[in-house]
Order: sequence, then structure tokens, then C-alpha cells
Amino acid sequence: MEEALRAAERRLREAGVPSPRVDAELLAAHLLGVSRGRLRALALTGADIPEGFHALIDERARRVPLQHLTGTASFRRLDLSVGPGVFIPRPETETVAQLVIDLATGMVGPKIVDLGTGSGAIAAAIADEVPGAEVYAVELSDLALAWAAANLAPFGVRLIQADLATALPEHNGSFDIVVSNPPYIPAEAVPNEPEVAEHDPQMALYGGGADGLQLPRAAAASAARLLRPGGSFVMEHAEVQAPWVAAFLVQAGVWSSVTTHQDLGGRDRATSAVLRDDEASTGSTATTGQASQ
Repeated sequence: MEEALRAAERRLREAGVPSPRVDAELLAAHLLGVSRGRLRALALTGADIPEGFHALIDERARRVPLQHLTGTASFRRLDLSVGPGVFIPRPETETVAQLVIDLATGMVGPKIVDLGTGSGAIAAAIADEVPGAEVYAVELSDLALAWAAANLAPFGVRLIQADLATALPEHNGSFDIVVSNPPYIPAEAVPNEPEVAEHDPQMALYGGGADGLQLPRAAAASAARLLRPGGSFVMEHAEVQAPWVAAFLVQAGVWSSVTTHQDLGGRDRATSAVLRDDEASTGSTATTGQASQ
């Protein structure tokens, strides 16, 4: 097994896979149904490499995402089902979920909606970690909706197929927190990683317009419509978009406490804001904060 793992590592490194040894071990562990730690122990004992391993390495060398080959993606405390047609949740989005969880902590039965839920990662994490929360998730794509349905079913999240720009009008003014990780890549910015460019659905990548901010603006407008006064909005975006997101939220005139938050890598990953009361007259300036670690 060790010799096969080393050969697979070399093959994946030559193909440009960022973590060749880790991926080789994870694929072997997946086939055997064991943890990566257990796989290493088996390799030391001279166990045989599992059947189908070389075929999976070939696929990974063609830059098929690891998560598509294993069928799962880890997100906070969860293992989510993923595959073709749905955006693979990223580690940096875990800090966005943490922002929402922190905001909801201490609330009694908070009502929360995730706009553009994709695989359901954020909504599932909130439902998992905020007992008593009433969680909704909105997704437009047929394919992503099927993955989200599987991931959200154990948590009782209410999944709705709709456009994030117009969803849930019957719930206007009733949510405590709105969160969104909308598509935000600019139209001309093609991702460098083949796993993203060739396998993540374009519908989940490109935010519309030269700056990629058409859908983020729509998510913010929906949040202003859906939230109760004093409710909070949290949105993920690209690092370079942070000043622009803060600016259009401040310019909207309905938000206070507009704050930029960093992910664990120190990148400006999300912006939060509070829907102002009619009588509010201060607090609309943008600030920079630190995401919960």
C-alpha cells in the first residue's frame, strides 16, 4: 500500500494537485471505509491498496474535485453530500456560519434564512449549532436543490426553491438574521483552479456584471425586505469586494453597524449590517472587524 500511495502522490503532484499525499490517502481511506489515521496504520502493516484506487487517482489527476470522488465535503461539524451540479462548500465559509451562530446565540427561537443555500452548508450548520432556531433555505438551481434537500432533511430546515431576489415575500419583516453566500465572481474573472472553473456550476460562481456584485446587491435588497427592524444581515464576498460591499450597504441608507469581517486567513471575507429602525439616525458608517476564531 505504501508504495502505491507514493506513486499516487507523484502522479497527483505532476498533475498540479495542491495536496497530493493527502488526497491519495483520503481516496484510499474512502474506498476502505476507514479514517485517514487508520489508513496510515494499515499502510505500515503492508496491507493491499483497495480495488478502484488507481481509477480514482486517474480522475483526481484530471482535476475532478476530491469531494466529487468521495461524495462528501466536511463543513464545521458536518459531512455534507456533494457532487456535480452543486458548489462545494469552502473552509472560509465556515467563518461566515460562525458569525451567524454568534449572532443567534442567546436568542429564543431565532428565525433565520440562508439565501442561495447551494449544498445547504450554512443552513445545516446553523440548525445543527443553534438549538431551537427556525431555519429557512432558498435555492434556485434544480441540481443544487436536490443536494440541499438531502443535507438539510435531518435538521428540519425549510427548503424553498426560489430566486434569492424575490423569495419569501410572505415572510417580509419577520426574520431575525439573513445570511447569504451569493455568487460573486466578476464576469471576466475565470477561476485559476480547474476544480472550480470546470466543475463548480457557473450559476454558483458568477455574480453578474463586470464587478460580480449584481447578485450580492440583490441579496442585500432581499435582506432589507425580509428582516425585522434591528435584524442582522451577513454576506460572504471576495476579499477585494469588501470596500464596495460596505459602500453600497451604507449608501442604501437602511443599514447601521456595517462591519467587515476577516476569515481565519486574515482575508476580508464577509460583511455584516443591522437593519435600522425607522427612528435610527446614527451608526451607518462602515468599520472593520475580526471574524470569530
